[in-house]
Amino acid sequence: MTTHHQEHLEALTEIRSIMERSSRFISLSGLSGVAAGIWALLGAVAAFWYLGATPFEGTIPYDRISDHPTGLDPISFFFLDAALVLILALATGIYFTTRKARRKGLPVWDRLTRRLLINLFIPLAAGGIFCLALIKHGEADLIASATLIFYGLALFNASKYTLNDIRYLGLMEVGLGLISAFFTGYGLEFWAIGFGILHILYGTAMYFKYEREA
Repeated sequence: MTTHHQEHLEALTEIRSIMERSSRFISLSGLSGVAAGIWALLGAVAAFWYLGATPFEGTIPYDRISDHPTGLDPISFFFLDAALVLILALATGIYFTTRKARRKGLPVWDRLTRRLLINLFIPLAAGGIFCLALIKHGEADLIASATLIFYGLALFNASKYTLNDIRYLGLMEVGLGLISAFFTGYGLEFWAIGFGILHILYGTAMYFKYEREA
């Protein structure tokens, strides 16, 4: 290859990189997904401990809970458990994403970040309200399915402002949520697979694809 052709290819690569940085939030770190998956699995372990159950038992044994040592009723415990998982996942996600952005010399908070978050949080907010309605009407068994579906839709909706790979993770979350709707006794297991295992697998793949080489 001649020097002229090499320079031409390098110029095209640089132009493509500039266009990508201006249209997509590419600072999202794969390690954020791994961390979120680990927190989700630990949250699922805590939930099984609270219930005194083992995975794939088939039913959630609420009837075993009379006077739990934590002093918390099921709704309060699961709310606190989920809130703690969310806070830890966000904190580690912000840390790894900020670190990646600084290494690449990219801004963390700009117009693209705002668009990404808006498109992410609209389906999440709708899903949160829908889950409250499920609790009100005594359909708590469908909460795991609903959270997976709305989370997947949120990822799919936000994927146009970040890495395309997010879209495929979103579709897998939606599919898993739909399957979970037909097996309500295994909601916690599906939740652990979707928010835990899929996140770890996705995050690891993204790390080796986009970050380790760099």
